[in-house]
Amino acid sequence: MGSGNDHIQHVAHHTLGGYRFCPHCRTALIISEQEGVPRPACPACGFIHYNNPVPAAGAIIVRTGQILFVKRKYEPRIGLWSLPAGFMEHTESPEECVIRELQEETGLFGAVKNLVGVYAAGDDPRSRVVLIIYHMEVFGGEERPGDDAAELGYFPPGNFPPFAWNSHHRALGDFFARHAGGVT
Repeated sequence: MGSGNDHIQHVAHHTLGGYRFCPHCRTALIISEQEGVPRPACPACGFIHYNNPVPAAGAIIVRTGQILFVKRKYEPRIGLWSLPAGFMEHTESPEECVIRELQEETGLFGAVKNLVGVYAAGDDPRSRVVLIIYHMEVFGGEERPGDDAAELGYFPPGNFPPFAWNSHHRALGDFFARHAGGVT
């Protein structure tokens, strides 16, 4: 079993990406319990790093009973498939994010029909994610893989490709549970 200092170093590495100094005043960070959680903190200026999840939004697009997937062009999970999705920019709403990501990854223009669900995703090595999935309809654009998509594909339920992210699998399960009579 490691020493207490080993635990502190582990917490510091995983909560601040390995940084050891304050981003505001450059003082060495310490681990301080804040709200019952050990967090990197600056003893000089009071900065506390909250390693919060990153928001992302994704789209479920249905065409003739099949779901649109994108094949990942880059790591992480290169070659696996996901719903069109991506991280939310600082100035965006979740709806603006999903509309932008759909266009960037697929070339399609879409509108939000309804919210499918919100999912905690811990399987992305870059960050914990809060994923907001919307059912969308397409109203234009030229379908083509773009941004970080290697290819696009429509797959029927029961014959989905290998998923990059478990949260996308869960979202589709929720979506089909609500649309047992068929989807459009």
